[in-house]
Amino acid sequence: MQAVFNDKMKKMLIGIGGCSNSGKSALAKQLQEALGQSVTKVVCQDDFVKYSSELPKIKGHVDWEQPSSIKTEELMEAVNEAREKFQFVIVEGLFAFWFDELNALYDASIFLKLSKNVFLERKAKDLRWGKEPLWYMEYIYESYLKYGRPKAGLRNLIEVDAEKDINVNDLKNNLLQVKS
Repeated sequence: MQAVFNDKMKKMLIGIGGCSNSGKSALAKQLQEALGQSVTKVVCQDDFVKYSSELPKIKGHVDWEQPSSIKTEELMEAVNEAREKFQFVIVEGLFAFWFDELNALYDASIFLKLSKNVFLERKAKDLRWGKEPLWYMEYIYESYLKYGRPKAGLRNLIEVDAEKDINVNDLKNNLLQVKS
């Protein structure tokens, strides 16, 4: 059953973070469907990445793995606009928990835990940008450890094992309990 927008209901901002290939985008879409597409907006950090020509390179690869790769002001504008128009706003991305101004706004945060071995297996199969060398996959994981994990003090942090199937309805119910 989908949530129905009600002006008297509290609005909710949800952060979803985790390393590359942990399922952040897929989970955000599933939650959007479970909460109600007409009342839920997903804001994807990847939509606010600077142009590759503006980013440094590491051994010939564009370094997307730094928080400075995100157009933070534009991301925050999009989040604030979405908060005005939608009951539920989901912000998902590798750096979902890096920016203090976002962390201060989250009503709930979902952290997708993924071991390094499973990350490497999944990343090796992910050919969207071509086959990545092992050193670069290691670099991506190290960046996640440095910038992608939740900071202390996040409200209503829900940790989810991204190596197992996620019950979206249970997760939705947990979020709605936080909301009330």
